[in-house]
Amino acid sequence: MIKVENLHRHFGGFRAVDGASLEIATGSITGLIGPNGAGKTTLFNVIAGRLPPTSGTVTMDGEDITGLAPHVLFGKGLLRTFQIAHEFGSMTVRENLMMVPPRQSGENLMNAIFRRGPVAAEEKRIREKADEVLDFLTISHLADQKAANISGGQKKLLELGRTMMVDAKIVFLDEVGAGVNRTLLNTIGDAIVRLNKERGYTFCVIEHDMDFIARLCDPVIVMAEGKVLAQGTVHEVKNDERVIEAYLGTGLKNKVKEEAAHG
Repeated sequence: MIKVENLHRHFGGFRAVDGASLEIATGSITGLIGPNGAGKTTLFNVIAGRLPPTSGTVTMDGEDITGLAPHVLFGKGLLRTFQIAHEFGSMTVRENLMMVPPRQSGENLMNAIFRRGPVAAEEKRIREKADEVLDFLTISHLADQKAANISGGQKKLLELGRTMMVDAKIVFLDEVGAGVNRTLLNTIGDAIVRLNKERGYTFCVIEHDMDFIARLCDPVIVMAEGKVLAQGTVHEVKNDERVIEAYLGTGLKNKVKEEAAHG
């Protein structure tokens, strides 16, 4: 679904993404891991249109989408979530979901005044869709709570719910487990798997929790210093010498080897 070729994103002399090339297969849950500063979030930002690339190309289903604005990509079914949730705190959880569908007729003042019936019918359909999403994510009990008052993990579920309010094809999840307790993380993982299996969503997931990655992701892509370092199953990348060195550094890698040799 997504093909990235020789992508660069430079900030002055700093090469945050430095010639990265990768593919995300349709219907997969692909993990993207790497040490801090590897360029993972910058890569997400370039793919999702929040940052223009310095050079390189991104294609989606064979269409060149390089540098397209986020709202254009949203219309094509490419969505992303953020490490820090971006909710409308003063609105309820249900209202946050109802905000998502674009081009709602009630946003037009003339429609709101002179076409109240069709506007009300559309709002009813959107509300029903939001309630269906809340039920799917097992957070119906939060529907009428202010989004600012729910927990960090629940906000991550809300962000996932937003992607369900439109016809998403691929969703980029940036550290969905950050600051989330294990119980809620399992709930989020269950929702991702169900969306993938039952509704055909494709996911790419940045995450540092390797247990979470192992449960959900195949393949796993490893980045380091702005480049793609390795790709394979969780077992393969965890035992790749290059990956071990990228995470631990040569000195710590040799220490781990010595400790393993001595039991």
